[in-house]
Amino acid sequence: SEMCIRDRINNNLQNQYSMITQDKITDIFCMVDEFSKKFDMEIAKGELISSDGIRRRHRNASLSDGEIMTILIVFHFGTFANFKHYYLHYIRVHLHQDFPDAVSYNRFVELESRVFFKLMFFLKLYAFGRCSGISFVDSTMIPVCHNLRRYANKVFKGIATDGKGTMGWCHGFKLHFICNDRGEIITFCLTGANVDDRNPRVWNVLAKELYGRLFADRGYISPRLFEDLFKDGIHLVTGIKVNMKNRLMPFWDKIMLRKRLVIECINDMLKNTAKLVHSRHRSINNFLMNLVAALAAYCFYDNKPEALQGYTIEHTKQLVLF
Repeated sequence: SEMCIRDRINNNLQNQYSMITQDKITDIFCMVDEFSKKFDMEIAKGELISSDGIRRRHRNASLSDGEIMTILIVFHFGTFANFKHYYLHYIRVHLHQDFPDAVSYNRFVELESRVFFKLMFFLKLYAFGRCSGISFVDSTMIPVCHNLRRYANKVFKGIATDGKGTMGWCHGFKLHFICNDRGEIITFCLTGANVDDRNPRVWNVLAKELYGRLFADRGYISPRLFEDLFKDGIHLVTGIKVNMKNRLMPFWDKIMLRKRLVIECINDMLKNTAKLVHSRHRSINNFLMNLVAALAAYCFYDNKPEALQGYTIEHTKQLVLF
């Protein structure tokens, strides 16, 4: 009977990870580990010598940075809602041959903060897509606890804020991001939940690598924002509210506004598949690592939504305003 129960558990675990294959895990590790080694080489070239002459220890962990990043990314492919259960029963049991030097769970939680900046550079330099002249912008709430428990939450006390979105009130943060017509995330910005989508400081971050047309919902209607983006070669296209006068709009813009479902699908995949939102964070560092790892995992998804099937703009500037 014990063998039957064990086989049933193993089959359930294998079914849970039917979305990712062994070859996919190997591909992710090869890309991440190669980047990690190149990153370490570049950092070593510019490393400064200590002024006091005391040599500092650079102790290597049992797990390499590439292995740590791979474990964090692979978690956001499956249906495990609990990272501890995923690490103890999947990484250390089913993937023991791939990660023979896997440390204890408590030690891994301490090690994962080592790769935060390295994972951010990986997103920026390798994982994220580039602007193609057709972009979509949206924001989504990231609650850290239930609204009734916001005053009792100690982990994010003084950091998380209260904000209201299309789904109601939320205590936590807001993720602003932009994607292209191929469903690739271009850039993102994390703010408090009470920050407006049209905040100039947010757009100072988002608009650095954009050109062409940017399609948004009615929450981004702002004459000042339109003028500021137009000066930078970005044409902001939004719908109109019920109390606004009707205006003429090119047929192409109307069609592309309906294609905003691309970025809505990305929101759904980040929250439901990548497990971006949960209320079990025990530190701010773990929250940030979960966010960055979820974005990195999405970049490896094979089922990204596309606005224009079979049509892409490669190495062209035909949608640039100036």
